Amino acid sequence: MKTSPITLLSQREREMESPSSTTAPSKTEAIDATLHAIGFNLEELSPEKVSGRLQVTHKSCQVLHGGVSALIAESLASIGAHMASGFKRVAGINLTINHLKSAVLGDLVLAEATPLKVGRTIQVWEVRLEKIDPQNPKGRTLISSSRVTLQTNIPVPEHARDTIEHLKKYAKL
Repeated sequence: MKTSPITLLSQREREMESPSSTTAPSKTEAIDATLHAIGFNLEELSPEKVSGRLQVTHKSCQVLHGGVSALIAESLASIGAHMASGFKRVAGINLTINHLKSAVLGDLVLAEATPLKVGRTIQVWEVRLEKIDPQNPKGRTLISSSRVTLQTNIPVPEHARDTIEHLKKYAKL
């Protein structure tokens, strides 16, 4: 029986989704399971900048739509605000996003979140998603720009404290 290329792709994706139980979780998987599930890879983690990349694939979205951009923006801003607040729990209270260009199947997207204001109770972060030009890795096209406002003076519940240890393990503090 022949297997179609679509079946092979689906089989490969299933294998990637359920790694061996003996494999240690990746940085992204340890910190944010949802980002990991769409294929996003965290790179830089610090209270001053959180960044990572996403290859637009069938698994992630085929076309980078607003929901995925919003997920990435709020996730990166929340991770950064969590570190910048001294590892207090954070909650997004406003997200504004402008979608400027598209990213399609095969495109590589760089996401960078940086703080605009870090206060004791409120933080504001800017998140930029840029498509990387495959011919010129330094060439980038802005595809979305977001502003995320977060409340940051919330105690972390006991069941969520393991995330703090994962961030401390991978972050530049």
